[in-house]
Amino acid sequence: MNENDPVEQFRRYVAGNIEGAGSDSGFRGLSEVWVRESIRHNYAQNFTWLGRPIIQVPQDTYAIQELIWACRPDLVIETGIAHGGSLVMSASMLAMLDYCDAVEAGSTLDPAASRRKVVGVDIDIRAHNRSALDAHPMRHKLHLLEGSSIDPAVADQIFAHAEGYDRIMVFLDSNHTHDHVLEELKLYAPLTSRGSYCVVWDTGVEDLPADMCGDRPWGKGDNPKTAVWAYLAMLETDGATGRDGAPLRFATDKTIETKLMITASPDGFLKRV
Repeated sequence: MNENDPVEQFRRYVAGNIEGAGSDSGFRGLSEVWVRESIRHNYAQNFTWLGRPIIQVPQDTYAIQELIWACRPDLVIETGIAHGGSLVMSASMLAMLDYCDAVEAGSTLDPAASRRKVVGVDIDIRAHNRSALDAHPMRHKLHLLEGSSIDPAVADQIFAHAEGYDRIMVFLDSNHTHDHVLEELKLYAPLTSRGSYCVVWDTGVEDLPADMCGDRPWGKGDNPKTAVWAYLAMLETDGATGRDGAPLRFATDKTIETKLMITASPDGFLKRV
């Protein structure tokens, strides 16, 4: 590694910025307050991606873009569809990978021939959302499944879609109760390819005041973050293997959340190592 290389110098400069932010307790605390107050105004519901409501904190969409560009998955599996904006974002990033591959190869791009896909599952794909997704230019990249993500029959369909893919990324964003997310992790985290990510959204529920989730079946002590903690502890004690037959180990990528500083998913960016 050439330390005088301008690219390497900038990389180290950015790494220093991130480390500095992470060690600034005042900045971190301010960010936590901002996240909490933004929830009171339903801030994350105000944004779209290519026309579809995405219901993500904008900083987290930056994380999705960076992860897909860096890991170059052929398949993205998402639990929870809602309005479909997150699926469309993943699909558009996969389409960008297709485009860049074609540019580098000097070949003609046929979008319909791409192997890269997004599998999305939701217990209730409402008719107006399905209709909007059916009309969207990214529709050819989407496989939509209706049913509970932890239903064995639905899981079998997802496993079937994953056959033959060796670069897989997983996003979990459906029912946010501890038991549901833990079961999703047991089912789908093993599909994550080595070097890729299983991202568990809305782990930040654990850090909110107890009364902020009063109308939901999840809350402090019963949420995606507690499920992540339980799953990682289970891997430490019992071990497991991925669908590729290799040992299954995940590390919480704290650099991502420190870089974002504003995220719905602290402790939720799990990198398979």
